[in-house]
Amino acid sequence: MIVVTGGAGFIGSALVWKLNKMGVNNIVVVDELELEDKWKNLNGLRFEDFYHKDDFIELLLKRALPFKANAIIHLGACSSTTEKDADYLIDNNFHYSQELAKYCLEKSVRFIYASSAATYGDGSNGYNDDENSLENLRPLNMYGYSKHLFDLWIKRNALHDKMVGLKYFNVYGPNEYHKGDMRSVVHKAFEQVRDYGKVKLFKSYKPEFKDGEQKRDFIYVKNAVDMTLFFLEHEDKNGIYNIGRGHAQTWIELVTALFNALGKPVNIEFIDMPEEIRGKYQYFTEANLTKLRNAGYDKTVMNVSDGVSDYVKNFLLKNIYFGMSKE
Repeated sequence: MIVVTGGAGFIGSALVWKLNKMGVNNIVVVDELELEDKWKNLNGLRFEDFYHKDDFIELLLKRALPFKANAIIHLGACSSTTEKDADYLIDNNFHYSQELAKYCLEKSVRFIYASSAATYGDGSNGYNDDENSLENLRPLNMYGYSKHLFDLWIKRNALHDKMVGLKYFNVYGPNEYHKGDMRSVVHKAFEQVRDYGKVKLFKSYKPEFKDGEQKRDFIYVKNAVDMTLFFLEHEDKNGIYNIGRGHAQTWIELVTALFNALGKPVNIEFIDMPEEIRGKYQYFTEANLTKLRNAGYDKTVMNVSDGVSDYVKNFLLKNIYFGMSKE
């Protein structure tokens, strides 16, 4: 049985969809649906059972899971970069992950967990997924710090040669619709173009970056899922790895791809960035994929033009989820 925590979330549900496409249905989804529309991400997907995250961890702590897990892919977390409740983030993103890791170590279960590019902070220490440089990283927000704490805990306990941590960069794609303000700019921009015919982007507050030319490593969720499953299939590969395209592109390039996919002229308005996030804003991110490539992952990763086009034409314009796709 493959357990996917956060399995009703953005990347988690996309991963379940991909497993289904591969003929794998022996999946247990762990999540917290609450009152939002996250349940729609599961509609049409095939899995054996669903557990609320609190019920699941209670059973796991008692070593009373009613099934044998072969792998736990831990994607569940509070992913809000503006979350201010540090105690909640530590408990949800750090302590919960610790208990899963301990269980997997004890039961010889494959453990793959989501870290984040937010752990790199402003990037002054680079974007190399080298465990030896972890102590040099300084995240800019509490979310990134909660993920960084777990990476450090894994290293302190010499577990990197037994499990896999994945530092996801800017992932966009279907099934992110429930994420509110944490949705990708692609989804937000799609709604802006649909409703107003233009896209609003933040101005730059660093002279070395013109407005809209701040750069991020944007990766389509289909590619991110494929990279994740590479480590499910190759149990001899362990450690921390970047999950990105490996090539930074500007916000202008991203929204231009959106306008092109919609067949509309580019219309961008630059607006002031809120003061409360100016000091925490990442102006440049770019995943170093050398380690991932050396591990044997050799597939091509879509650029924003191809990824955004697929997202817009096959999902957003049709208003469908992965479980509704006929791909």
